[in-house]
Amino acid sequence: MIVSVVAFDGAEAGEVTLPAELFGLEPRADILHRVVRWQRAKARQGTHKVKTRSETSYSGRKIYRQKGTGSARHGDRNAPIFRKGGVYKGPVPRSHAHDLPKKFRALGLRHALSAKAQAGELVLLKEATVVSSRTADLARALAGFDWGRALIIDGAEVNPEFARAAANIQGIDILPCQGANVYDILKRDTLVVTQAGLDALQKRLS
Repeated sequence: MIVSVVAFDGAEAGEVTLPAELFGLEPRADILHRVVRWQRAKARQGTHKVKTRSETSYSGRKIYRQKGTGSARHGDRNAPIFRKGGVYKGPVPRSHAHDLPKKFRALGLRHALSAKAQAGELVLLKEATVVSSRTADLARALAGFDWGRALIIDGAEVNPEFARAAANIQGIDILPCQGANVYDILKRDTLVVTQAGLDALQKRLS
């Protein structure tokens, strides 16, 4: 697949042949689903918590005598059967993360890149640099592109001036190559990859 390289001034800056092993796969929804599910499970805080009967604020005194009342036998009011009593086997703080092989995660990233290329939502940018770190200047430069919500993937490091200028532009996010992931790629309308980012992705996924 041959794509044109664009610059911020709208001019074409040449053409690049995309590597088929990264952008030429037939996207599989099952692979993408497994990787996204792994990412979202790992990101969950897992801080949900309920009180057990040992943590509720009622007295531990037996509420009435064992026999002769005509009612069921009970201990204290902390039992789960009573209103405001402890919860039986409720959620406790835990990690929701589960394992996924490293090779499978890399395969998922290749399929995500291929999905964007196949959908025509891939843009190759010459470089993500700006003269000044003013948001207004970058916003004017981006006004000519119909990217919608875009994720920009740069090389090993993101240009600090560009990152500062893009921080206040809604719908524009930038990541270094090492931060590229399936979830962030799929949830954006457009994937923008710089030439440095393309080289770094090839090294990372080769």
